[in-house]
Amino acid sequence: MHRRPFLAAAAGLLAAPALVRAQAATTLKFVPYADLALLDPIATSFMTRNHAITIYDTLFALDEAGVAQPQLLEGFTTAPDGLLWRLTLRAGPRFHDGTPVLARDCVASIRRWASRDSFGASLMAATDELSAPDDRTIAFRLKRPFPLLPQALAKPTNLMAAIMPERLALTPTTTPLPEAIGSGPFRFLADQRIPGARNVYAKFEGYVPRASGTPSFAAGPRIVHFDRVEWHTMPDAGTQTAALQAGEVDWVDQPLMDLMPRLRRDRNLAFKVVETTGLIGFIRFNCLHPPFDNPAIRRVVLKTVRQREYMLGVVGPETSAMNDRVGCFTPGMESATEAGLEIMQGPIDIAALRRELVEAGYKGERVVLLASTDVPRTNAICEVAGAACRALGMNLDYVQTDWGTVTQRFPSRAPIAQGGWSMFLAYSGGYDFASPATNNQLRGSPPNAWFGWPDAPRLEELRDSWLAAPDETTRKALARDIQIEALNQAVYVPVGGYYQPAAYRRDLTGMLGGLPLMWNIRRR
Repeated sequence: MHRRPFLAAAAGLLAAPALVRAQAATTLKFVPYADLALLDPIATSFMTRNHAITIYDTLFALDEAGVAQPQLLEGFTTAPDGLLWRLTLRAGPRFHDGTPVLARDCVASIRRWASRDSFGASLMAATDELSAPDDRTIAFRLKRPFPLLPQALAKPTNLMAAIMPERLALTPTTTPLPEAIGSGPFRFLADQRIPGARNVYAKFEGYVPRASGTPSFAAGPRIVHFDRVEWHTMPDAGTQTAALQAGEVDWVDQPLMDLMPRLRRDRNLAFKVVETTGLIGFIRFNCLHPPFDNPAIRRVVLKTVRQREYMLGVVGPETSAMNDRVGCFTPGMESATEAGLEIMQGPIDIAALRRELVEAGYKGERVVLLASTDVPRTNAICEVAGAACRALGMNLDYVQTDWGTVTQRFPSRAPIAQGGWSMFLAYSGGYDFASPATNNQLRGSPPNAWFGWPDAPRLEELRDSWLAAPDETTRKALARDIQIEALNQAVYVPVGGYYQPAAYRRDLTGMLGGLPLMWNIRRR
């Protein structure tokens, strides 16, 4: 693909003059990769995910080994038959509005989350009754065993089971939350928010961390060392890195990969792959409307994908950071397999694919590709996909916009003529694609499916079998079958993965891995 045209300008800005000096050591200045457009934790966005884990707590939390540990919970018990789980809240946690965290808040929060999250929906489908027998007890009475219950409630990525006051949790998911109130270690200062420019968090003085354990990813005590955290949105890559080198900000979440060689020469900076499971790019199709309501047409696009081409456009000279053999599940995790990936390997016969597209039934319908231009890694893969669609002879409408607008548009089910969309490209974190339970893109029932709404009953059957599987061997075999069916239906297309290093001032220490976490980190 063509290199991004703004690289030269971005590199030049590394030597730009200082903008604003960093404040006192009690303020941590963080540069996210994009603006925080959506505040509701049930929104599908990395930025919303990072915001949610900063201000909300969950009942369980994953440690760096992927094990679900009690977080807001003191502990839990299960019946011998696996049909009754009793979760006991820790004494002391309070919400940011001063009210205590009670079991009924948790029940309402779980119900709201499960109405939108795939893993949560599966848990509730197995639940006969979810109740709060007293202020500190949450009871799940199940129809059938669901041993993955802690993992579901611990999921730290998009659509996490964030605990909020019952009065907010009763807000319909179609309505934005009126307040962002959690019980986590930071409070969101809504009155200091400048959309598109700044979001501010303050240390929650009433926070009660776990009394024992070791900080490990999202699990363990969440100890805050900064009184204030500011997120500064800087869409320009050069401005980000110039501010970091000048000491005006402390931490850049996703510096442009092409600038990494130069940044690594700065002795005042340190680097860390925070999202240790990587970022996985994908193409998502709208399966409700032509032309991608036709699986055969989706498969033609899939056959144009060579993951190395997509990832080279992202990583630039940092080729060791990419993975060009990524299936439906995160490499290195239990469900990962390369079954079926041969369809995306070998030389491409574009003339043959153009004929196959016509034979599949393509009649020149307009294809609206939502292309985010303000996030370099997303812009890069959009460019490659757009070039592939043009090479196939598709009637491409390449809509260039910002990521916030894309996230607000892709929930729309409207036909193309009424402002709908045909495809978009984005990334999921490795924890999102860890298994059939967490990978929302594998849902094959339109009422339950993620944006794009494919109708693939066999995928649903295989997923249900995976959830009920008695052992790891059975789950591995089912994951393989799921991937083969997902590629056959082309409900979405993985376009490769990479490991994005964060860049930060060397005087910061204690940065945890997994996600950008604002606790445990301190200044020397």
